Amino acid sequence: MASIERVRQYLAYWFQLGQGVVTQNGSKVILPKRVLLGNSYSPEFEASWQYIISGQAGDCHLQGTSQTIAELLSPEWEINPCARCSMPIAVPRPGMPTQFECPCTDLPTWPNSEVPMPRSPVNTQNHLSGLRDRLNNRDDEAEASRQSDCVEATE
Repeated sequence: MASIERVRQYLAYWFQLGQGVVTQNGSKVILPKRVLLGNSYSPEFEASWQYIISGQAGDCHLQGTSQTIAELLSPEWEINPCARCSMPIAVPRPGMPTQFECPCTDLPTWPNSEVPMPRSPVNTQNHLSGLRDRLNNRDDEAEASRQSDCVEATE
């Protein structure tokens, strides 16, 4: 079963490429103009997400697919990378029917390694702190190695 957060991320990635969510009767396509804002999802994306999962949109699905968002949250489906473009796609769990598709088939210019890949929000402060910590650990290890080499050389 795909977690609610994984389905949310799945939609965010595809929204960044212009694939919207089609409502139950096909009369409306939900596609926020902005998905990311700084290190989090945009208010427009959050409002769209809340509308989709509230049930007000009915049985809706991502353009280029037939699985409803409700189905993706059921135990029969999981979200995995597409073998063609590495974007997240819905795939049936093992033992389930194998009819599924990637929304990338609707995008004639995708995959495109010349443009940035869609992504999740990044907390810049946490990311930089992690880099700093890893660099500090390398410096500490290098210093310990140098001191060990000096001790061996003096013996």
